[in-house]
Amino acid sequence: MSTSAERTVRLRDGTTARLRPLPYDHPVAQHLVEQVQQEYVQRYGGRDAAVVEPGEFVPPRVVFLVAEVDGVPAGCGAWRVLSPGVAEIKRVYVEPGFRRRGLARFVVDALEDGAARAGHRSVVLNTGQEQPEALALYAQLGYEPVTGYGIYACAPGAVFVGKDLVQEEGASWAS
Repeated sequence: MSTSAERTVRLRDGTTARLRPLPYDHPVAQHLVEQVQQEYVQRYGGRDAAVVEPGEFVPPRVVFLVAEVDGVPAGCGAWRVLSPGVAEIKRVYVEPGFRRRGLARFVVDALEDGAARAGHRSVVLNTGQEQPEALALYAQLGYEPVTGYGIYACAPGAVFVGKDLVQEEGASWAS
């Protein structure tokens, strides 16, 4: 079962982005995860308290993707199993110098595709009111409010969204 294949795309500014799966504990992945945490500190005053274990992101069952732009690590994202048929998207992040080029959308599209190929029928995620650009992206991608879950289920300012995954014509959910 393949949950992610390396893929490339031309971004809005003409640069080329490539996604590749890496182990969560890989140094490049950990650098990007630390950048995500620093973003949370700036926006919310503290790190994300939700526990994420490296073992939760071991392919092929789940995946952690790193986005590179012209060979430079520029962003990341992951999905993990939340419940049968439901994947949770985690750690979507784009470095400030690479934002507004379509990279986050590229990452999320790949995560959704990987989750669908692994047999999941829907994806969910949590974000917050202090991330208006993320909220706008998820709304554009068809995400709608869902019931809160996990450590932030009742947290003020927490936003929970999800969407059903669309199976491509002729594709197998577990391909």
